[in-house]
Amino acid sequence: MKRLILFTAAVSIALAQRVDVANEKVGAEPTHFLSVVGNWAVAADQGKNILMVDGRQWKRGQPAGGLADKARLIYGSKHEEFIDNVKAFAYFPYAVAQGVDDFQNGEISIRFKLMDGALDQCAGILFNLKNNGNYLTVRFNSKEDNLVLWTFKEGKRSFTKKGSEDMPLKMKEWYTMKIVVQGTKLEGYLNGKKLLDFTLTEPVTGKVGVWSKTDSVSYFDDFVVKAAK
Repeated sequence: MKRLILFTAAVSIALAQRVDVANEKVGAEPTHFLSVVGNWAVAADQGKNILMVDGRQWKRGQPAGGLADKARLIYGSKHEEFIDNVKAFAYFPYAVAQGVDDFQNGEISIRFKLMDGALDQCAGILFNLKNNGNYLTVRFNSKEDNLVLWTFKEGKRSFTKKGSEDMPLKMKEWYTMKIVVQGTKLEGYLNGKKLLDFTLTEPVTGKVGVWSKTDSVSYFDDFVVKAAK
């Protein structure tokens, strides 16, 4: 479900778009999020539909089913380069939010709950997704208790910036994450506390979504994009 809300301030107007699976079928693959890598499904949590990634079914080198068709939906005739780079990152599950075509400036926020994972227990915000498969992600990993910005470019993953302090979080509880982008300036927040402050090499532009890692089992909800105008 997508809801549009107008927020008016004295000097700016932001358009907020919420992408969720509230009216989708539990147990089915989501339609408001396009699962590119990994096993994504609609699940129920305390009577509410949420988005789940189940990394227990993860196999290295295997993107989500129907990748070619999904890549075509995202990038049309340019999908082949996108597929090549996706396969290089096949052990980092992610799903693309439908209806958010080009996020540049503003905020992206989510709620997440980490449920399981022997190797990793991760949840993150994916952004700056290009038509060649390159992207950025800000993620939390409870195995390391930190918020980190990672760069995925031309088949290689690069550590970019770690949050200013570690924040241990309990499993199976809901938390919030947010990024704020203005040009090349990036801020990252965990439970309302700013932990990341970084200057990117170029302005953000591209598609957005949710991200995970290897065998993580994670829940996602309240995905909201506020595009600054």
